[in-house]
Amino acid sequence: MLDLSSPQVMGIINVTPDSFYDSGKLKSGNDVLLLCEKMLKEGAVILDVGGMSTRPGADEVSEHEELKRVIPMIELIHKNFSEAIISVDTWRSKIAEEAVNAGASIVNDISAGRFDENFLPTVSKLKVPYILMHIQGTPQTMQREPTYNDVVKEVFDFLKEKVFHLHQLGIQDIIVDPGFGFGKTVEHNFQLLNHLEVFKILGLPILAGLSRKSMICKVLKVNPDKALNGTTALNAIALMKGTLLLRVHDVKEAREVIELIEMFK
Repeated sequence: MLDLSSPQVMGIINVTPDSFYDSGKLKSGNDVLLLCEKMLKEGAVILDVGGMSTRPGADEVSEHEELKRVIPMIELIHKNFSEAIISVDTWRSKIAEEAVNAGASIVNDISAGRFDENFLPTVSKLKVPYILMHIQGTPQTMQREPTYNDVVKEVFDFLKEKVFHLHQLGIQDIIVDPGFGFGKTVEHNFQLLNHLEVFKILGLPILAGLSRKSMICKVLKVNPDKALNGTTALNAIALMKGTLLLRVHDVKEAREVIELIEMFK
């Protein structure tokens, strides 16, 4: 059971060679297990395993390649850390189904079910919690002049309509993610962060994925390796505005900022 009565941390496990920050660092199953052990000791309650980079402009990998990257690692994590809650970061229905069979218990989908017509029916059949994210375009196109009349209203309306549709499909356990960096300019991202409390109207837990993203790097003029301090600052703002789940590369620092923000309540 995942208790989101207070903020929690999701640790990012990228088994990809081309992620924007930790490309190719996990070269073996042992590397993955060491990182999982570290994240769990530091306070992560979810380990989010992804086998295809969704950074801007990333190439789409084949379903076969994604399966080959993701499923063995989920099986390995589940075998060695049976207490860990594992989520699979995918937009493909076959990957989601195989991952749940291998030990994952949450599906984290950047596409809101729009890239694979079988995805949401599959999630409904699997009866697992679902992370619903907003994206404009695809990872290949999303940062080519993203445009909104009112980014907060449009993202909110999109998520509201999708939640209604998910409920119709029988998907009840939903976490919403406004999709920082997914088809948004720096200004759009900060407008969303500044009004993040609006999304509490949906009555669902909010996930914020801010870790080392370009909205930090472009403002501070640093690369992702130097963006931890900026990540911590924005995570603190997200928490004060109602976020209950931080998706991060750096679990210890995220856990510390949660503990400090909790002292204000």
